[in-house]
Amino acid sequence: MARKHLLSLAAFGMLMAGGCVSQEKYTALKLDRDRYAEQLGQAQNEASAARSEADAYKNQLANIGVNGNSREAMVLNLTKENGELRGQLDDINRRYADAVSKVGTGTALPPALTNELSAFAQQNPQLVDFDDKRGIVKFKSDLTFAPGSSELTSAAKGAIGRFAEILNSPAAGGYELMVAGHTDDTKVVNPATIQAGHKNNWYLSAHRAISVGNELTSQRVNPQRIAVTGYADQRPVASNANEAGKQQNRRVEVLILPTQVRSKAIVAGAHQRPAAAAPAPAPVQSKPNKDSGKIATTPGDQISVPAPTTPALNK
Repeated sequence: MARKHLLSLAAFGMLMAGGCVSQEKYTALKLDRDRYAEQLGQAQNEASAARSEADAYKNQLANIGVNGNSREAMVLNLTKENGELRGQLDDINRRYADAVSKVGTGTALPPALTNELSAFAQQNPQLVDFDDKRGIVKFKSDLTFAPGSSELTSAAKGAIGRFAEILNSPAAGGYELMVAGHTDDTKVVNPATIQAGHKNNWYLSAHRAISVGNELTSQRVNPQRIAVTGYADQRPVASNANEAGKQQNRRVEVLILPTQVRSKAIVAGAHQRPAAAAPAPAPVQSKPNKDSGKIATTPGDQISVPAPTTPALNK
């Protein structure tokens, strides 16, 4: 297009030099020149726009390459983190299985500690069980938590406070702890429970274990001693075919492992309450249990209501 424009200008110059060009030819040539000049400018603008667009695409391709490498690095990093977490979970599961399977011929813990934990369970019979053969303290979910919730009741907080004093004592201060949440096999269907973040029994069991672990650390139990896990309904201790079995399966276990934590444990200070002076757990308001037709009462009460004969949306 530029070459054509130059030829037109040359022809125009030759005609003018000859001096014999009519006005009509002169005007026509002038118009052609102006049109070609306009077309040349338009072509130059289009070429400039094309170059800009090409540069933009080039930059996009470069960014895609950089982002692709970044995403690949992120995927590799996440894969590594998932592998590490899986290894930690496998270790927790192994230690839990080892602790639960130890039946042995004597007590799993030193006699003085076993006696103190037995007395603690006897002081809170409706809230706590103690398995002295395996060194497991079991908090019964029906009185430890509000219905469909991972929030501890006031009675449970009082009992865990006393339990923390025992765990911080010289007899138990170095032992590692595993907090494991368990549920029965009733599905979580209550919208309020789901909205609170307990989407299923896995979430509920884990969240309840975390609540107990957090309460222990708030009572100055060294968090380095504590591992937390949730097993949902996968490790029942009784049949889920009846309410009595379901009630046993709803629990949070604290396993006192026969292993010493490597770092120095935090020991409770002068504000500890002596075991003999431990007050009775604070009363809690009676309310329907989330998993059954029973009523959650204070530890001294003996109140129960027959379970409904028709299924209820209890979780």
